[in-house]
Amino acid sequence: MEWRDEGVLLSLRKHGETAAIIEVFTERHGRHAGVVRGAMSRRLAPLLQPGAQLALEWRARLEDHLGSYRVEPVKSRAGAVLGDRRALAGLSAVCALLDFTLPEREPHPDLYRRSVALLDALGAGRDWPLDYLRWEMRLLEEMGFGLDLSCCAVTGATEGLAYVSPRTGRAVSRAGAGEWQERLLPLPPELAGGGSGSRQNLLAGFALTGHFLESWLAPALGDRPLPGARGRLVDRLARDPPGGNR
Repeated sequence: MEWRDEGVLLSLRKHGETAAIIEVFTERHGRHAGVVRGAMSRRLAPLLQPGAQLALEWRARLEDHLGSYRVEPVKSRAGAVLGDRRALAGLSAVCALLDFTLPEREPHPDLYRRSVALLDALGAGRDWPLDYLRWEMRLLEEMGFGLDLSCCAVTGATEGLAYVSPRTGRAVSRAGAGEWQERLLPLPPELAGGGSGSRQNLLAGFALTGHFLESWLAPALGDRPLPGARGRLVDRLARDPPGGNR
């Protein structure tokens, strides 16, 4: 068995003295593991960093075997974000969530393209936190846990949506919230077609997606805790101003 593709390196763990098992996210083969011989060598080790874009050749005797990779670097993203702690935290969170979430060997081409675009934005110095938040929304949807923000679950209205039910994931308008308002999750306007991307709204958005990542997605994956990298990113965005590299 053999195939060629391009993908993002999500994680690496040492295997023996000089080899490593890598997890990559590819457009046509999904999240796919394989052994890289000599991964810990002076030539390859600096290139095999999470977020790196790799040209891949995978080979195995049988399709269900772990197999081995030959890799060639296409783009190294770690260097581009090394001086920006917010962007570095974003890269770590993207890779960790994909590694945590994606089923093995199941293609998700749209999510792959969105993930690559987000990783490129992190290293380009652009204002990316809102893009990241929308990426988490897409991740939930891709995994079968998308939120329904099309209309109010109570009144059917399509305007004035301000909350989300933590139980059903459906939007609720201000008029429809009534006495249940305090039990609902705030819906930032950025996720409802408006807003300016203020820090307060972004943090409300991260609280929203975080609830469903923890309450819906994680239990479906064996009730494992979310990767710590996701929490560290939210903490960093809460502390540091845009452009802050502390």
